[in-house]
Amino acid sequence: MRIVFMVFIAIASVVLIGSILLQSGNSAGLSGSIGGGAEQLFGKKKGRGYEAILSRITTVGAVVFIACSLALVAVES
Repeated sequence: MRIVFMVFIAIASVVLIGSILLQSGNSAGLSGSIGGGAEQLFGKKKGRGYEAILSRITTVGAVVFIACSLALVAVES
């Protein structure tokens, strides 16, 4: 069982690394983070397109990584 969780952690790590590196950076700087935060939060950027898919993949990969890490700790102890 321990090996299964370790394999899932390795796969989730590769998925996280790939999806984070494929996302475009925020080049707006500090002024964009202060002024543009509300636009991203309240709907200027809809849930469609390449960036949204990468964001969902990143979220799922992070959840799988954390869940498998906690399960591995529970199995070990």
